[in-house]
Amino acid sequence: MRVLVVEDEQRLAATLQDLLEMDGCTADVCHDGEAGLDNALSGIYDVILLDVMLPRMDGFTVLRRLREAGSAAPVLMLTARSEVSDRVAGLDGGADYYLTKPFEPKELLACVRALARRQPELRREDALTYGDIRLERGAFALACGERSVRLSRKEFDMMELLMLNQRQVITKENLLLKIWGYESDAEDNNVEVYISFLRKKLGHLHSRVKIRTIRMVGYCLEGGES
Repeated sequence: MRVLVVEDEQRLAATLQDLLEMDGCTADVCHDGEAGLDNALSGIYDVILLDVMLPRMDGFTVLRRLREAGSAAPVLMLTARSEVSDRVAGLDGGADYYLTKPFEPKELLACVRALARRQPELRREDALTYGDIRLERGAFALACGERSVRLSRKEFDMMELLMLNQRQVITKENLLLKIWGYESDAEDNNVEVYISFLRKKLGHLHSRVKIRTIRMVGYCLEGGES
């Protein structure tokens, strides 16, 4: 799960990033509203943590423009302002939940998980299956029958994305954004390297599932039919 943190207090933003990553998320950080909106509009984030009081563009405006652009990404608003009118404004503006600072780390993580569960593709079963392969989320392992191999974090994230989308083509750009992040300097070659790793592991498992290259576009899984 990839989370965007839009928070101008740099120490708090870094703390939130560490907290989310310790909970298994990938977290990117922006420190002003304009950068936050630009990143949020990329469509790669599963949950957005959005502060209200931001430089260059306040959180309410970011939220309104995000919804006007058609984004349905869950938004958790963070603020030191506890007035009911502010909470009502945020929720009426399209926020999914509202936390007042200071908040307990466990509560914030629980809210993030709850918002993620509202999206069907993010519901965390113990394993994903496609054809004869099984992605074991708790163990970071890919299995086929009695055979099993461990995956690195990026291998796992890439295989999870491919399996969630099954036979749909995922572009290289989307893989780069989802797995390396909006501000990463990773290039197409990074995607190709990890696709190669996954193909070797599928071969080691003797799986019928293949990762198909759609030239000049991206990748998809095939071989899942019984």
